[in-house]
Amino acid sequence: MRQSHHQGILGQDAEANYFENQTGGKEKEVNRPIVNRLPDGAAVADAVAVAVLEKLASVLQVKPQAHFVVTGGTVGIASLASLARLDDGSVDWSRVHVWWGDERFVEKTSEDRNAVQARSAWLSRSAVPESNIHEFPASDQGLDLQAASQLFERELARFSSADAAYPEFDLLLLGMGPDGHIASLFPGHEHSSELVVVAVEDSPKPPPMRLSLNYAVINAAAEVWFTVAGADKADAVSVAFGDDPESLPVGRVAGKARTVWFVDQTAGVKTWGC
Repeated sequence: MRQSHHQGILGQDAEANYFENQTGGKEKEVNRPIVNRLPDGAAVADAVAVAVLEKLASVLQVKPQAHFVVTGGTVGIASLASLARLDDGSVDWSRVHVWWGDERFVEKTSEDRNAVQARSAWLSRSAVPESNIHEFPASDQGLDLQAASQLFERELARFSSADAAYPEFDLLLLGMGPDGHIASLFPGHEHSSELVVVAVEDSPKPPPMRLSLNYAVINAAAEVWFTVAGADKADAVSVAFGDDPESLPVGRVAGKARTVWFVDQTAGVKTWGC
């Protein structure tokens, strides 16, 4: 991955379509990552929330609906709490569909579920219609893991174009683990590229059974934003911006139009010295 040096909230160098190559010439690179470096996790959460409001409002100016994928984890849920607090009424939430990048395959009311945490932090106070909230199936809904993955593939297909198996999401948020995993796609765990939804039976991080969007679905999103904070993420961030980013799952994904990082000082210290 290549990085820009923008340090403020999203958007200041969004039109930059070139980077200087090592010989000093110009080389096309439409989708280089934009990096927003923030003081701490709270600042990351607030910056993400403000940028989400701006982005979704912009999408809805030109499209009848927006498809928005949220993430769990400490920073992801904090970002949703900030979204609830900072919502300025600029987004018509009745036209926004909410999805998740992954989910723990546990009971529907379990606090381990990303959806339960997202409802508590944001959705319970938002104007997003229940019919626009697309949760992964839960373990107590009468389905095994494989059947649950197939059911959710059908849900994705309902909102796709005629020739696609899933929507092209307008905005997809991702956290990142200390090991460089994103969603529930972990290092050393390969999945068939034919799968839309991955049924993870042996997650190295509990609980072991999970459902996750596969790489192709994530990479079909118009914009992918990473929300990262904490010193334990510093090594993985340095790999993502190093010479062999694809050695980790985080280095294998990017938005079709734009990829944005929101990183706090402790997570970025080994990459930018911040």
